[in-house]
Amino acid sequence: MSLLEIWRELKSNIIHTRPLEWISTVTQIASVWYARKNNVLVYPTGIIGVLIAAYLYFFDSTPPLYADGALNIYYFVMSVYGWYNWVQKKDANQYAYPISWCSKPQLWTGVGFFVFFWALIWVVLDRFTDSNTPVLDSMVSSSAITAMWWMAKRKVENWIAWIFSNIVAIPLNFYKHFYLFTLMYVLFLALAWWGYTAWKKEADRQ
Repeated sequence: MSLLEIWRELKSNIIHTRPLEWISTVTQIASVWYARKNNVLVYPTGIIGVLIAAYLYFFDSTPPLYADGALNIYYFVMSVYGWYNWVQKKDANQYAYPISWCSKPQLWTGVGFFVFFWALIWVVLDRFTDSNTPVLDSMVSSSAITAMWWMAKRKVENWIAWIFSNIVAIPLNFYKHFYLFTLMYVLFLALAWWGYTAWKKEADRQ
């Protein structure tokens, strides 16, 4: 398929994108925007988007993207946890979880999460589902699991994990014909890099 044919198909499918996919896309973009700005609104906007996305991945994809669907349920749980953490304060002027780099234990715990869940989700998808993309599906999920855990702690490394996850998610969603989600992940990739540079600067300043 030529680039022109890809563009025409992409344009056609975006025009016919379902309302739920639009709502999920817009709210998730807003969530990443608020995350970059270190604003707690990252969580309520994100919750709306991920719950809709979970529904679409489970019930509108053929075969279903099981890992991505389950991942969005995980996003919901971690969003509640992160929302709680982000509003906690040590005193009137200092958050309990300011922007910072991971300690060595936190860094290796995150890497361990990635490796463990990649292997676990890969095996589950390969053996017990009809998924035809178990390697990439599990890779997106496991890197995002790590990213959400680091984000709940306001760690700069969360953006590195998101960058990696988005790079994998872009071709996966295009292959599954979620064209609007494909463009969303392209935008997420740009925002993740922007977020990384902004948070890195803030962490280094502190």
